[in-house]
Amino acid sequence: MEAELNYRFFTGNRRRLRELFTGTAPIVITANGQLQRSGDSTYPFQQDANFWYLTGINEPDMVLVLDKDKEYLIRQKRSEYQDVFDGQVDDRELTRRSGVEEVLGCDEGWKRLAARLKRVKHVATIAPPPQYVEVYGMYTNPARWVLTRTLREHNNKLELLDIAPHLVKMRTVKQPPELAAIQRAIDITADNLKQIIRPANLKKYQYEYEAEADLTRLFRRSGSRHAFDPIVAGGPRACTLHNTNMDGALSASELLLFDVGAESEGYAADISRTVAIGQPSRRQQQVFDAIKEVQSYAYTLLRPGVTMKTYEEKVEHFMGEKLRELGLIQSIDRDAVRRYYPHATSHHLGLQVHDVSDRTAPLEENMVLTVEPGIYIPEESIGIRIEDDVRITESGVEVLSSTLPAKLV
Repeated sequence: MEAELNYRFFTGNRRRLRELFTGTAPIVITANGQLQRSGDSTYPFQQDANFWYLTGINEPDMVLVLDKDKEYLIRQKRSEYQDVFDGQVDDRELTRRSGVEEVLGCDEGWKRLAARLKRVKHVATIAPPPQYVEVYGMYTNPARWVLTRTLREHNNKLELLDIAPHLVKMRTVKQPPELAAIQRAIDITADNLKQIIRPANLKKYQYEYEAEADLTRLFRRSGSRHAFDPIVAGGPRACTLHNTNMDGALSASELLLFDVGAESEGYAADISRTVAIGQPSRRQQQVFDAIKEVQSYAYTLLRPGVTMKTYEEKVEHFMGEKLRELGLIQSIDRDAVRRYYPHATSHHLGLQVHDVSDRTAPLEENMVLTVEPGIYIPEESIGIRIEDDVRITESGVEVLSSTLPAKLV
């Protein structure tokens, strides 16, 4: 397959989905909807990753239908206001991008789909998420709930089949075009972060947001943008894992943590570096060196066939040894380790910075993961994280972000 995210890639993904889903039921997938920010304005639109993976289309409220050997797109019903202020949707561009030849208006498309729904017992779709995810304190996009309700309005006896496990399986192992896009995102991140963390540049920043603003400018100049809200955290604020306020003043005696990633064609990079603004103390260097050892150890564990559970348990124990050497804990038990190392070592990377995966399944070649050990010591105002992106190879890992060495100075 060509290393390019064009209509062949998206057409191939739809074909593979049909092959994995052996049933005869129609497959109906919705795009995300836009969310109100205030008054008549919306938050920046973020497409549903599964819809994008199957179509490459970045328009809201569209519906993809795969029915036997037929496929078509249903456009949202748009107001004159949307056409004037947001621009009109070009059907030819939708087809060029996705490879889906037939694009129908809202009324015509739903009329066709409704006639089919009345004759079937099952429809395959993606189950809606909880409307509110308590652990993250966030509401989810309602588009899948709306689609589910609309499908049942046309046939209240429909049984909905969740096709998400098939998409997880497909998306977890990356294809050549995806690997190329991820590498581009990583290269943009590494090249520009390298400029920001030069000692001469670091000394000019008085506040965290100044460093973030420079990085944003460099990303945009590179034709990219942030794949997620950047984290720039100095001193004790680095102990808050998602310090996105970035309004803290910087001191020459502190460390500065960056957790950032550019985006390329929807695919994310995710790199963390912690650097000294001035001359690092002996203690800061000790903690940094311990994290480097943990990351190097983690690399030795990753290979096809390994499960994330076994991997994380081994890294956690090794981290415990380092924390004990640093005098932070006396015995290696989970609660003691998690006090200073409260997050996982790795997550999958792709269309989402925390990409979909089955963490019970063994690793396979061409999966892409982060490796991001960290130690956070609030009582010492030290928070250090080192994060690199790796590809699982036939026998181990390839570090995709190796062009940006991790060092304090």
